[in-house]
Amino acid sequence: MAIHSNGYQTGFGNEFATEALPGALPVGRNSPQQVAHGLYAEQLTGTAFTAPRHANRRSWLYRIRPAAVHGRFEPFAHAGFHNDFGSGPVTPEKLRWNPLPLPEQAVDFIDGLFTVAGNGGPEAGTGVGLHLYAANRDMDGRFFCNADGELMLVPELGRLHIETELGVLDVEPQQIAVIPRGVRFRIALPEGQARGYVCENFGALFKLPDLGPIGSNGLANPRDFEYPQAAFEDVEGEFELLTKFQGHLWRSDIGHSPLDVVAWHGNYAPYRYDLRRFNVIGSISYDHPDPSIFLVLHSPSDTPGTSSVDFAIFAPRVLAMRDTFRPPWFHRNIASEFMGLLHGVYDAKAEGFAPGGCSLHNCMTGHGPDAATFEKASTADLSQPDYIDGTMAFMFETRAVIRPTAQAMAAPHRQQDYPDCWMGLRKRFQR
Repeated sequence: MAIHSNGYQTGFGNEFATEALPGALPVGRNSPQQVAHGLYAEQLTGTAFTAPRHANRRSWLYRIRPAAVHGRFEPFAHAGFHNDFGSGPVTPEKLRWNPLPLPEQAVDFIDGLFTVAGNGGPEAGTGVGLHLYAANRDMDGRFFCNADGELMLVPELGRLHIETELGVLDVEPQQIAVIPRGVRFRIALPEGQARGYVCENFGALFKLPDLGPIGSNGLANPRDFEYPQAAFEDVEGEFELLTKFQGHLWRSDIGHSPLDVVAWHGNYAPYRYDLRRFNVIGSISYDHPDPSIFLVLHSPSDTPGTSSVDFAIFAPRVLAMRDTFRPPWFHRNIASEFMGLLHGVYDAKAEGFAPGGCSLHNCMTGHGPDAATFEKASTADLSQPDYIDGTMAFMFETRAVIRPTAQAMAAPHRQQDYPDCWMGLRKRFQR
C-alpha cells in the first residue's frame, strides 16, 4: 500500500505545519496531555537544543505509534555499503569509474548501495561517505533509517518515489532529495530501475551558502526547495526496519509501517530541489571566478569559511569571457573533489566520463581538461559566446582527503587507463 503526496511546501528551512487529518495538529502547544485522534506526540531533533535559533532544526510529529515500538536490533550484513575507508596509504593518482552496472537479479535501493569513498565518520561527527546505487525493485516490506548522517540522493537514471515519515518526495534525474538523519523511509522505482549517487553527510546539516558580494539573488533560491505535506500509512504486518548506526547496519522486526505520522510541524524534514532551477553566476569579461559560484548547498565545518563538504553543480550556462581559456583550467586544490555526471557531456572532458560515472581527484592532485579538450579550446573563436547546453555535472568537495574503498579500487568498472587522457598534452614551449 503506497502513500502519496498531496503537494509540497516551499522555502529552505522554513517552519512548516501540515496535517493529513483535520484537527490532528495541536494548537498553542506541542505536547498536550491528549493528542487528537489518539495520536502520540514525538519530537525529532537534528541539532543541539542550544543551537542558535536560526540554526536550530527540530520537528514535532503526531503519529499512530511512537518510533520506540519495534523489535530488538541484531546485526545486518551488507558487504557493499559501509564506512570502512581504510587506514593505509591513499594513492594520489587520478581515479575514474564507469557507471555502476545495473543488477541482473532483483535488487532494491538498500541492497544496491555501493560505497566508493569517504572520510571522517559518524564517530567524529564530520566527513562524508560517497556511495553509488543501482536497483531494479521496490523496497518491499522494509524501511530504512540512517542514524549516522543526512543523505543526499542524486538520481542519474530513473525516478525515485521516496515515502518518508513526514511525507512523500518524487525525485527524477537532475533533481536531488535530502533525507535528514534519523528519518525513516522506503523507496519505490516507478520506472522499474534506477541508478545514481548518495552523499552521506556526517557533519553539520546542509545549508544554503551566504551570497556575500553577489547580493540577495542568485545561485539556489530558497523558494525552490520543496518539502512534503503530511501523509501517513496505517498498516500492520511483518516488516523489517534497517538502521545504520556507527557505520554498521542493524535490523529489527516491526509489526506496522513506521510511516504513520499523521501531522507534523517544524523545520527538520526531507526536501527536494530541482538543479535546473539553479541561477548560474559567471564572468562576462575575462578569466574565471572560482568554482564556489556553483555552490548549491554546503555543510559548514568548525573552521570559518571552510566546509566539511560542498555540493556544487556544473549546469547549462553561457561562456562569454574574452582572451580566456574557457573550460575549467588546470588546477591543484587543497580540497579533494568527487565528481559525477547526470546528463549530457561535461565540458572539460572529451570522452570517457559517462552519465552515472564518477571521478576522484584528491588534495593537490593535478587535473583539468584532457588533451583533446585543451586543443579544441585553445583555438576556439572567442568573439562568440559558447553555449553550454544539455549537461548537468556535480561535485562533492571536501576539506579532507577522500579515501577510496578497497572494493572501489578493485571494481571491474574502474577505468585503469584514466590517467592516460592527459598524456597527449605535448610540450608547447617556445623560446
